[in-house]
Amino acid sequence: MRRTPASLVAGALVVALAWASSPVSPAIAADPSPGVADLTQDLNQILSDSRLTIARAGVVVKSAATGEEIYSVDSGKLMTPASNAKLFTSAAAAEVLGLDYRFTTSALAAGRTAGSFLRGDLVLRGTGDPTMLATDYDALAAAVAAKGVKVVTGRLVTDDSWFDSVRLGQDWAWDDETAYYAAQISALTASPDRDYDAGTVIVSVAADGDKVKVTTTPETDHLKIVNNATVGASTDVLIERQHGTNTVLITGTVASPYSEWVAVDDPTRYAASLFRKALTAHGVKVLGPTVSGAPEGASELAKHESMPLSELLVPFMKLSNNMHAEILTKAMGRKVAGQGTWAAGLKATSDFAKANGVQILNLRDGSGLSRRDGVTAGSIAQLLLSVRSKPWFTTWYNALPVAGDADRFTGGTLRNRMRGTPAAGNVHAKTGSLTSVTSLSGYVTSAEGEPLVFSIMLNQYLSGSPKDIEDKIAVRLAKFSRTAPDTAAQLRSDGPAATEGGDLECSWRKPVHC
Repeated sequence: MRRTPASLVAGALVVALAWASSPVSPAIAADPSPGVADLTQDLNQILSDSRLTIARAGVVVKSAATGEEIYSVDSGKLMTPASNAKLFTSAAAAEVLGLDYRFTTSALAAGRTAGSFLRGDLVLRGTGDPTMLATDYDALAAAVAAKGVKVVTGRLVTDDSWFDSVRLGQDWAWDDETAYYAAQISALTASPDRDYDAGTVIVSVAADGDKVKVTTTPETDHLKIVNNATVGASTDVLIERQHGTNTVLITGTVASPYSEWVAVDDPTRYAASLFRKALTAHGVKVLGPTVSGAPEGASELAKHESMPLSELLVPFMKLSNNMHAEILTKAMGRKVAGQGTWAAGLKATSDFAKANGVQILNLRDGSGLSRRDGVTAGSIAQLLLSVRSKPWFTTWYNALPVAGDADRFTGGTLRNRMRGTPAAGNVHAKTGSLTSVTSLSGYVTSAEGEPLVFSIMLNQYLSGSPKDIEDKIAVRLAKFSRTAPDTAAQLRSDGPAATEGGDLECSWRKPVHC
């Protein structure tokens, strides 16, 4: 049996008294007004869907203005949140790190310079920047060359000691090890494009005459490509890194171009390979090998700073980027406790949540990939209410996906959902998806202009994604009126809201970009 380190449990678990409100099924409206009673009846009807007969559902709706609980079903039951865990991680990061927080990546001289020679080692030091592109490593190399360095007599030393050496969440599924949405976490890493999927490479295939041509973005020798694919009448190709290696095996047939995002093994070495290649391109020759280390007393030659957290929140939350969540978790641990570890970072998140009234929270990672994460709908609603008073709230709120907005960096994982309904452009919420788990929590303005917070968590359903149930609830909340109740006929006439489908976050199912 796998043992759980006591320090991680102590850092990740916040359990106070049991949730005060008793679960009610079906929910009974406390407010006798016709509008609330009608809403309660409609939400109960929506949740009576046969797909939820053997499943678990936790739902809560509150007035953001007064904190009044308008609707609640099992809001105190512990549920698997999937990516709704990112609500806690992102809010804690905004509070602990601050919106002005930037990651730095530096090139340093561990030795003395004499003319065009650096007599010693060249150090590449990172603090976890998930936005580093090949072009950024190229700019860093160009800055080293601009200092007059042409020859490094020593080694290229990679210093990723800002974080610990634990690369994967201890509860993550083994078969996700090569998946780009579960990439290894390191203080030195690289992303292939401006979705900033740190620790990944885009592997592309295309028919080139009677052969299959393979390219990577960025160009890198960090991966070993074994191309067994053939040109065929249709594209039915598998691009997969072999577990525990950097060998990518390509099989199947290719007719039209196709790309796959692949997580690399050892992102530190991946970043170093990009930097060494860029150094060569700028006329800087490193005579020694690439090694790991954390030399002290090295002097800075060049530095790259990331965008501030206020901007990073957009790709992080809109596209539900798992690596951003884990990197920010370790960054919080480094700032609060001087330890770039999951344990320290999760304690920072839990302490923040507890200080803001959250009573039940058990986080094992920052992204929600772990099935041992446990959150209640009531805890999420409490967080959503509490952060409205924070000075960073507007920036954080705007980073949430917006229902029905087709732009990827506005609508995010909600861009194909609830279009043409009162929820479109209104609902700002975080999605969450794992197999047999879906969640949607955020903000909506009622038909009378009343701000509401809501959390919907559905667990352990067997077939047919119930995301349309989430959408129906959100649409009904957008139509909510205390004085002019909706009718069941109107509810039915809305029909099923558009959904993303599937068991993974929309943005996790690349390259489709659904």
